[in-house]
Amino acid sequence: MFIATLIAEGLTSGQLEAARDRLASAGCAPGSWRWLDAGFAADLPFDAQPDAARAALEDAVAGADVIVQVEAHRAKKLLVADMDSTMITVECIDELADYAGIKPQIAEVTERAMRGELDFAEALDARVALLKGLAETAIDQCLEERVRLMPGAEALVKTMRARGAHTILVSGGFTRFAEPVGKQIGFDRRIANVLEIDGGKLTGTVTRPIVDSSTKETTLLGAMAELGLAPEQTMAVGDGANDLAMIRKAGLGVAYHAKPIVAAAAGARIDHGDLTALLYAQGIARADWVVA
Repeated sequence: MFIATLIAEGLTSGQLEAARDRLASAGCAPGSWRWLDAGFAADLPFDAQPDAARAALEDAVAGADVIVQVEAHRAKKLLVADMDSTMITVECIDELADYAGIKPQIAEVTERAMRGELDFAEALDARVALLKGLAETAIDQCLEERVRLMPGAEALVKTMRARGAHTILVSGGFTRFAEPVGKQIGFDRRIANVLEIDGGKLTGTVTRPIVDSSTKETTLLGAMAELGLAPEQTMAVGDGANDLAMIRKAGLGVAYHAKPIVAAAAGARIDHGDLTALLYAQGIARADWVVA
């Protein structure tokens, strides 16, 4: 049995009936749809052809996100998530560069790296080198003034943890941001790069080894082994090319408002809603979210 979850503000029963008809026409043998939260999210169970179902539903409702998956194990036991532009609304290195007066130069490289056009480690080294001499105090200033949580981040992580899931934040960014952000959101573990500092100023280098795509993949696989989980019990979410490896290995790999290369490769996409869409994807209604 498969499940398709449609998520959109203002979702109507008429739209869901039309979506069910699309599944029937595609040979997916749908059952009756049911609300998760009336007007916001609903499930459509079906018996066959998940790829055809995804294609049939992706444009069925304007502004809706659609997640298609096997119904068993839809409630995940492991979440591995990117930080920048996924759990927070900004790219920290770009914002930090603004305090050095070089944001345009660094942001252009960040964008190309996230699109998969540059080697991640080389691009990180090049950008960090440009920050050499920046006062360490700029990090805390940036954290206070620029870094904001992505809508739904706390609800997603805290709800999953309350239901027994293990959660890991793994970032190609920096520990000075990932540690406070990860603690605030509620992650069990936080992994990121270490900016090297000497005499109160950035040295323009990061500690080896660099946290990159392979780190994210091995973190996911290592946690699966440690916890004794099957792939279908796991979720990975990110937006950039360095998230692709973990997204491909997770049971539910999610491209979140992602770069085209990631959106094209991921098994699921969130293009419109916030991170609470990933609670609906797990069959968790709003009344059961942990929001405090």
